[in-house]
Amino acid sequence: MDRSQRPRNRELRAEHYVSVLSQLMNAGLKRVYFTGGEPLTSPLARPVLERLPDPGPDGAYTLITNGLRVRRHQSWLSKTRLDKVKVSLHYFSDKSFRAIAQTSFSIQEVFDGIAAARESFERVELNTLLQRENEHEITDILHFALERRMPVQFIELVGTHFNEDRASSAVSAEGVISYLRSLTSDEHVEVAGVGQGRRVFRVDGIEVDVIHRNLGRHHVGQCGNCPVRDKCVEGFWALRIDHAGGFQPCLLRDDLRLDLRPMLSNPEGIPKAVARHVAAFTEGTL
Repeated sequence: MDRSQRPRNRELRAEHYVSVLSQLMNAGLKRVYFTGGEPLTSPLARPVLERLPDPGPDGAYTLITNGLRVRRHQSWLSKTRLDKVKVSLHYFSDKSFRAIAQTSFSIQEVFDGIAAARESFERVELNTLLQRENEHEITDILHFALERRMPVQFIELVGTHFNEDRASSAVSAEGVISYLRSLTSDEHVEVAGVGQGRRVFRVDGIEVDVIHRNLGRHHVGQCGNCPVRDKCVEGFWALRIDHAGGFQPCLLRDDLRLDLRPMLSNPEGIPKAVARHVAAFTEGTL
């Protein structure tokens, strides 16, 4: 085991997450994603998701999951303020599921989780990481989504120190792009403001997008002289809060984390502290 890659100790309790989210939503935060690992394995998932603050008319909450635990938690998940569930479907058979996820679960359990999500939520989407192990199944995954009128996102595997062990599995997105062009001429590109660029298609009214490195990324001030910029594949597109109480505008730079723990006793000050930190990051003065 590479102990340098071990997760940080959990410092935040459920009430901390709810309090921080409440403050940031009140200050204007619009979109919140719950991701992991697998969020539904956490003992904090239910106490946090059941107490989500009102996002307002323009806000939204999204759960990103592998689908395996959705059916089990369906009864309480359906009563939360989640707007969307996004299921990571990186496989379409037991063979590829085992090869990629190193699991004994059946792919049918993932399909059942997708069905459970669709029973409870109006908006359910898929995302698929393009890999050698699933390259032969990409069109199956695409048509699975299209037949159910579910938006789907295909993501080119790009190297970071988080996925070095998967680098040999990377395949180009050009194959899925060519296939999509055989299905539709409705295509456009989005780059600025979303980090790594995405190519967006509409097939019979269903959005299919492909994220790949050839479209560039959105950098800001702090990125200008960044010593790890050559390893950056995302650019600046999300703000992350981890379970150790850290706030990060960049996953590759732990030295740019803002420690929220000293502010948890007075959470009213968190939005201003976060705003100052983001401003310093985008201006390159951190």
